[in-house]
Order: sequence, then C-alpha cells, then structure tokens
Amino acid sequence: MKPSIPKGTRDFSSTEVANRTYIMNTIRAAFETYGFQPIETPTFENSSTLMGKYGEEGDRLIFKILNSGDYLAKVDENLLASKESNKVTAKISEKALRYDLTVPFARYVVQHQNEITFPFKRYQIQPVWRADRPQKGRFREFYQCDADVVGSKSLLQEVEFVQLYDEVFTNLGLKGTTIKMNNRKILSGIAEVIGAKDKLIDFTVALDKLDKIGEDGVIKEMLSKGISEEAIENVKPLFQLSGSNTEQLDVLANLLSSSEEGKDGVEELRSVVNTIADLGLQSATLTLDVTLARGLNYYTGAIFEVAAPEGVKMGSIGGGGRYDDLTGIFGLKDVSGVGISFGLDRIYLVLEELGLFEAVELPKPKVLFLNFNEEDNLQRLKAVQALRREGIKSEIYPDTATSNNQQKKQWKYADKRAIPFVISEIENDQYVLKDRVKGEQRNCTLEQLIVETK
Repeated sequence: MKPSIPKGTRDFSSTEVANRTYIMNTIRAAFETYGFQPIETPTFENSSTLMGKYGEEGDRLIFKILNSGDYLAKVDENLLASKESNKVTAKISEKALRYDLTVPFARYVVQHQNEITFPFKRYQIQPVWRADRPQKGRFREFYQCDADVVGSKSLLQEVEFVQLYDEVFTNLGLKGTTIKMNNRKILSGIAEVIGAKDKLIDFTVALDKLDKIGEDGVIKEMLSKGISEEAIENVKPLFQLSGSNTEQLDVLANLLSSSEEGKDGVEELRSVVNTIADLGLQSATLTLDVTLARGLNYYTGAIFEVAAPEGVKMGSIGGGGRYDDLTGIFGLKDVSGVGISFGLDRIYLVLEELGLFEAVELPKPKVLFLNFNEEDNLQRLKAVQALRREGIKSEIYPDTATSNNQQKKQWKYADKRAIPFVISEIENDQYVLKDRVKGEQRNCTLEQLIVETK
C-alpha cells in the first residue's frame, strides 16, 4: 500500500519551504521593527488550559492526545458503557495540541508574570492544529504568526496593528488588502438595544457568518438559537450598512444612543479610524464592518480581519482583536491585551495565485568537486574543508564514477542544481576549475581557488 499523510496536512518541497521562509522572514522583520520580541510555547498544552476558551465550536476542533500507557484501565466500566464521549475523553486525555497561539500566550503571561516587563510585546511564529474540514486555504496543521501587546489599554496599540498589517502586506508586494475592523462593544450594544443581550454569543457567532451563508442563513441560525423575530427585524438594517467609515459610525452612534457600552465601542473605533486617516496607509484600506464578529469568546474591544485583494477567492488572511480579560481565565486580573495574527498558509496561496513570489534561490553549493577517481578524495576533502572554513558552500559528489555515463551523471547533477563552479580534476596540486557562468576553464592552486570562488 502506498504511504500517505493525514488529510489537512502537507509535505513541502524545497521551493515551498524557501517561499514560506521568505514570508515568515518578512513578517518577523516587521514584528521586530515595531518592537516585538519572540517567544515559543509547547506544541501541546494541558487540556484544561485550552478547553472552554474557544466556545462550543472551537472546543470540538481541538485535537486531544491520549494518555500514555493503558489509558482505559482507570476508566469506570459504567462510564465506558454509557458511551458519553465527552466524559470518557476527559478521563483518557489530559493534553491537547494547541488550537491557536493566543491562549497559550495568555497562559505564558500568567505563569511568567514576575519575569515580564509590561507592556509586554511578543511575537510568535509556530504551527497550530484544528480538527477542521480541510478545504482551500484551510488545513488541520498550519502556522500562525502572532503579535500581541499585554499590559496596555491604549488605543495607540490598535493603530499600530493596522499599520503593522499594512507594512507586512506592502513589503510582500500584496497591494489592495482590506483591513476590516469592528468593536465587540458595538456588537454588545446592538444585542442590548434589540433586546437580545442574553443571546450575545449566539448573535455574534451567527452574524460572523454573513459572508459565508448570507442574510437568510444568518436569520435562520439566529431563530434556531432562540433570538426573536422582532430582534432580528431590528438588526436587519445593519446587513446593508454602507457609506464611508465616518458615515457608518454616525449611523451606529445614533442607533446605539441608549447603550453606554455600544457608544464606547463607536468612539473607540472612531478614534482608530480618524488616526489612521490622518497617518495614511501604504497599500491597504481600513474599512468598518459591523457584521465582523469572529466567533471567539475572548474579544472584548477591537476586532480585526484582513481580506485578500479583490478577485482572489480566499478567506481571511489575518485577524485579531482586543481581549481585556483573557489572562483573567488563568487568575491574572486587569491585564488588557490586543493582538493580531497572519495566516501564513493563506498568504502563501494568495501570493502564488497573484504570481508575487520572486525567484527563490534554493540552498546549494557554490563549488562542486566531481569524483572521477578515489585516490584524490582525501585532497578533495581537505580542499572542501578549507573552502567551507572561508564560508564558501562546497560539496563533493559522493560516488566515484567508473564509466563515462557515470561522469555524465555528475555533470548533469551540477546542471540541475545550477552550481557555478565545478572542479573536474586535480593535477599536481592544481585544481581544474570550470567557471560555468563565464564559460571559462583554468588551473589554480587552493589559495587561488578560494579567491576565485569567494
């Protein structure tokens, strides 16, 4: 049977790894330009750290890890017989693969709070796992590139994150992205004024799906969650909210005039929008999207989502928001945080579709020593050692050629890898150097070889 890999995972070729590294290095450089410092957290966490932090939908997508050894031995037979999978899982799985980088980061902040200088600006580029249904741009194993600030409630952080998105996508050559922004307080205010405050999570989760299932689908889901027809009727005008950011904010301010929380959200959003308008963006557009909810439970203020340029069929390529009480779930109160994430895999697909990858040069030797006889191998090894110590990438073809066909095979190897300098022979401590770029051949000493190929 032919070997395979699990659905939703991928192998990466050398070119793909080089392209992905290019994206990550571009993001990493921007993070560090903006003052963020790197951390890493474990691939898996205690289940108690992750479960209950992402809502019902998110919890179902967490990959659980079976306990070591005979994990069923300590499970009560009656519990096994009941076939209640959630209760059985709690007994046989104490750890899980991380679903995102934000909750592990919150755990990190609480665990290391005495070592951290606040405000703490961190970035993290690591893989995460979700038991999701694979589709274009959605994988079960994928990288997130996150930047967060904890310990500051200043809206200057939101402004900087909009600028950071713009910086990264401009540097990648990805022009025309749309940074959508909303505020969870606005959503809470809307739920309050339409009389659905007790259904806030159901309301926002359904609203967040507007671009996927349409207005009718959202209404159907809201009704199924017990939100009244009257409340839905009151919220319908928001589905078609249009005009400039300022005009939309004015409509919202009027709609939410009876909600203190809603008014706070409008003014916070207005502050960020106006500041960005004064500063300007390089290639992205900032736009208000009142239907943007991002179903995660922990956002309390600003909400971000980045859409690819028009014409590219792809889900969001970035997202994030403010979470004033995230560390509170681990016992550290009153630490405000805000963060964003870049979807590496989706960004890759967008750059690929738009032909924005420059020709990536794969790692390769600069000098190749062909191997046409065994007796010169020690001298070849000494020469390679000397070249490498000078920082010159060098390699010996490992197998000795015993026929003309095998010699041709070595030359083909040099061709396929586009190696610029080839040493075909060694004669009286002179190296026969073929400069394949200039099409020249000459004999040189080891010292001259170093100078010629450096």
